[in-house]
Amino acid sequence: MKIIKTKFITSFADAKEYAKFDYKNEFCFCGRSNVGKSTLINTLTNQKIAKTSQTPGRTRLINIFDCNDGQFTLVDLPGYGYAKASKTQNEAFKTLAEGYFSAATSKNALRKVFILCDIRVKSPLDSQMLDYLYYFQLPFSILATKCDKLSKSQLHRHVMDLAAFLNVGKDNIITVSDKGMGKDKTLQMISEAINL
Repeated sequence: MKIIKTKFITSFADAKEYAKFDYKNEFCFCGRSNVGKSTLINTLTNQKIAKTSQTPGRTRLINIFDCNDGQFTLVDLPGYGYAKASKTQNEAFKTLAEGYFSAATSKNALRKVFILCDIRVKSPLDSQMLDYLYYFQLPFSILATKCDKLSKSQLHRHVMDLAAFLNVGKDNIITVSDKGMGKDKTLQMISEAINL
């Protein structure tokens, strides 16, 4: 499957506003701040449609993108765990994300959560997010980002380490990069989830 056409729809600062809209076949991207969510969306769509920044914590809204004229929707969530964010800001991010998951699930719109983890970092925050997804029985796949920063031998070792840390099988981790690594596998998962 290919993403031929992508269009930015809107942004939400409040999950209650999102709940009023009727999107179909949603695929959500979540992860720590600056892990590469927006960059991956740009790689998948072959467009610079999601704003990227070297500054962590820049995405503070739920950003919605339509793909292939309504075939499916990509959702870019704010990053969690931004160290310089205030306690109030971190709580706001948490409330926004949890509100999104609740609303998307109740509408039966959410097909899969892609949780992005930096291949070089074993963060307790990622483990907590996995626990959350397990608890609410949300379908997810793990995408390991920043893989182009490692050699092939380093990459294999880091995948094994991350799998052990997150308590998942190594085959459950898809390695991705902004140079296209893992793009076809990710698009295949999207295709399978909407039965294309």
